[in-house]
Amino acid sequence: MHLTSETVETLVEQFSKLPTVGRKTAQRLAAYVLKMPREDVVDLAKALVAVKDHVKACSVCFNVTDDDPCPICRSAKRDRSVICVVEEPNDVLALERTGEFRGLYHVLGGVISPLDGIGPDDLKIRELVARAAPRISDPAGVPAPAEGTVAEPAEPYEPVREVILAMNPNVEGDTTAYYIGQLLGPLGISVTRIARGLPIGGDLEYADEATLARALDGRAGL
Repeated sequence: MHLTSETVETLVEQFSKLPTVGRKTAQRLAAYVLKMPREDVVDLAKALVAVKDHVKACSVCFNVTDDDPCPICRSAKRDRSVICVVEEPNDVLALERTGEFRGLYHVLGGVISPLDGIGPDDLKIRELVARAAPRISDPAGVPAPAEGTVAEPAEPYEPVREVILAMNPNVEGDTTAYYIGQLLGPLGISVTRIARGLPIGGDLEYADEATLARALDGRAGL
């Protein structure tokens, strides 16, 4: 069923293209936009266009940024000997909110997923190897980065002593972590993965077997 206004219908269709937004939610969003002051709608439209015009991928870590390299890669306060590897830019935001990690990041742009046709060459894995071992032209048989990509780190050189893998705990994340570990391990770089287990405030009674097993494996001393 279509709305009486073709203009509103077009807006609903555009909202419906967003992930997790169904038609009813899109209709509610459109109704809210109709009630907004015109200047607020103009600001929203400008923000949407600005995202496409000004946001780019950092040439070092591939996180989203307005300036290249990004502020994290440029910061002299970050520990440049530790790189945390994540799937998407939103993962960087989640880790930064903790205020605990002071190293650098590397955004893969996804995970290895053969069912979806995504292989290692579709991710920023060879760029990660080039950052972690910049003095090795062809580490572990990985082809050198193509012309125009970052073969030498843009940040001041400091040997990378640890690569932290912060992929999601699922089959694709495990596969990607294993693949990267096999590449970096022989290069003498410590490869670790973030711990998995029970969340703060969680109950053992409601935890699944896999989560409990991971919690036991990752137990630490008091």
